[in-house]
Amino acid sequence: MKQKILVLGGAHIDRRGRISGGTVAGASNPGSWFEEPGGGGFNAARNLARLGFDVTMISPRGGDPVGEMVSEAADFAGVHDRPFVFLDRKTPSYTAIIENDGNLVIALADMDLYRMFMPRRLSIRAVRDAFAATDFILFDANLPADTLASIVERAKALGKPVGAIAISPAKAIKLKPCIQGIDYLFLNEAEAAALTGERPNDPAHWPSLLGDIGLRGGVVTRGQRELIAFADRRVVALQPANLEGVADVTGAGDSLAAGVISGLMRGIPLADAVREGAAAAALTVQSPHAVNENLSPELVRETLSLVPPARILH
Repeated sequence: MKQKILVLGGAHIDRRGRISGGTVAGASNPGSWFEEPGGGGFNAARNLARLGFDVTMISPRGGDPVGEMVSEAADFAGVHDRPFVFLDRKTPSYTAIIENDGNLVIALADMDLYRMFMPRRLSIRAVRDAFAATDFILFDANLPADTLASIVERAKALGKPVGAIAISPAKAIKLKPCIQGIDYLFLNEAEAAALTGERPNDPAHWPSLLGDIGLRGGVVTRGQRELIAFADRRVVALQPANLEGVADVTGAGDSLAAGVISGLMRGIPLADAVREGAAAAALTVQSPHAVNENLSPELVRETLSLVPPARILH
């Protein structure tokens, strides 16, 4: 029987403009436009479904064609879609401008609808049943701070492990009140600095700094530099795969989170789980989509050859 994962958070539309040549600030740049369903939680949910898990997604959604696109993408990926639909509202959106090399220039997040996911919605019978039936709960910081705290409180009361995706520095700080109940937090250095108020010269200090504010485990990504992962008093460093032909970095962190969670839920050591996460991220950045539609456990295993072994720091 498949293990069950419940995901709560962002499921919206991603719009990305890619600049064709060199980026010229303050000027019109030739390029191309592309849009697809996205969102940190939704990207991770679709990756986890493709990695063989029984995934349920709960998220606010507008009663518009964009919301229908999100629902169709969930069905296509094999995710059980359980949205709260607000017929008179528009589905949230994320609009990004990407440089020719795939790196982000600037982005705008229109996420006002997520404020409607209030803690009281967790008391709905279907949501309570989903919490009770799942093996792992994952959420992202798109939701209101009091809702995030309520998710963690309910998960801990049921004895469920909890993962979280920080999304951005501004949203990461919403996790502070509930951070002691999070088992695995996926974030980058800017988000880690927003939470701790510090940015160490030695990245190996991230586990102690995050531990000082109550976090028990997590993965701090650093672009193409070594990531740092820690859990159960074990700390590892891992160099991401050195790739040619990066198509788009959008969704890389979400797929890394899915790959790590997949490994941990199968009971493999942290060092091996982060390698699987890095392999899933490598497959994502080589795809023009935020979720590689060909992702599978078999393809992750094949891609591990591109990822060096993790270094055990302690």
